[in-house]
Amino acid sequence: MKKIILSSLFAITLVACKKESASTESNSAQVSETTETTSPDNAPALVEISLEKANELFATKENDTLYVTNFFATWCGPCMKEIPHFKDKMAELKDKPVKFTFISLDDKTDWDSVKDFGAEHQLSKNIVLLDGASLNPEFFTKNFKTWQGESIPFTFMKKKNASNETVGSMTKDQLDAKISALLK
Repeated sequence: MKKIILSSLFAITLVACKKESASTESNSAQVSETTETTSPDNAPALVEISLEKANELFATKENDTLYVTNFFATWCGPCMKEIPHFKDKMAELKDKPVKFTFISLDDKTDWDSVKDFGAEHQLSKNIVLLDGASLNPEFFTKNFKTWQGESIPFTFMKKKNASNETVGSMTKDQLDAKISALLK
């Protein structure tokens, strides 16, 4: 019963976010065994990851890289509002050990618009697709301390054993402060 309620709550929350036009593209998550869709315009292909591969993204890695993962959807107004902050930070930190990954929770039927969004915003190499219908309560409890899938955007940052979770959109200053704290 709890599983049904959490799944329903997640679906309702996603629907509550105002749908806006946008699109997305590919991957930089270093994930193997993915399913790529073809792209006739020679843009990077969309990469779909399974729930199991998504779990691997959040595992502790013993290196000095900061992993910044943002769950978003192209129809989510607050998600689209914070994307420019991430793009600015990516440009600023391009030579630093920081990996940005955007996980699109758009419906599979909207993945072509996600590809367009990625191309338009030059994020194709950083975007992966995850079928939101496959998310379950175990995924959230296994990977996050605070996020139970109740809303997006959601940003998870991790460097070794240190992490930060943010439910909801962030301002540029908030994003800067959180990343700076973890890069120390």
